[in-house]
Amino acid sequence: MLRQTAFGIALSTLVLASGMSSAYIRGQTLPKKSDQKQVLSMSSPRLTPPVTAKSTDLERSVFDQINRYRASKGLPKLVLNAKISRQARLHSLSMANGKVPFSHQGFRRRVGAIPIRCRSAGENLAFNLGYSDPAEEAVTGWLHSSGHLANIKGNYNMTGIGVATNSQGKVYLTQIFLRSTR
Repeated sequence: MLRQTAFGIALSTLVLASGMSSAYIRGQTLPKKSDQKQVLSMSSPRLTPPVTAKSTDLERSVFDQINRYRASKGLPKLVLNAKISRQARLHSLSMANGKVPFSHQGFRRRVGAIPIRCRSAGENLAFNLGYSDPAEEAVTGWLHSSGHLANIKGNYNMTGIGVATNSQGKVYLTQIFLRSTR
C-alpha cells in the first residue's frame, strides 16, 4: 500500500491475519476463524536475528496500547504472562524465518504448549514493513478489524506478545489471549 506523507510517498505494508478465537478446553474444541484471512504474497527469508531490546520494546508497546484500549472501554486489563509470550514469540520467529506461512497455522499446538489451563483462547497476527512504529500500526489495524477487535475486547484475563523482525525488515507480531480457569 502506498501511504502519502508530508515528505512524499513512502512504501509501507501492513498485513493482518484474521483474528482467531475459540472456546478452548484442551483436547475438546477446534478454533474457528472469525473473518477471512487477508494475505499478500511474500518471499520468506531464512535468517532472523535473535530477540532484541527493540523487539521487547515493541512487545511492551503492544501490551500497553491494548490495555489502554481495554481500560477506555471499561474492560479489565490483561496480565502479561512470560509463558504465553514465549509461544507468541516462537510463532513470530517461525513466520519471520519462513518456517510457517503468515497464518494461524499451529494455533492449537501453541495454546496447548502453554502450561496454563484455559477456557478460551484467541490470537491476533500482523506483519508490516516501512512504518516508524510497527506496534502502533499493528494495533491500529487490529482495532479496525472486527475479528481482531473481538479478541481485544474478549473475555480474556491473560496475554502474551511476541515480535520478530526478518532480514528484510518485516516485523511480525503475534498476540495470544487466554482466559485461565483458575
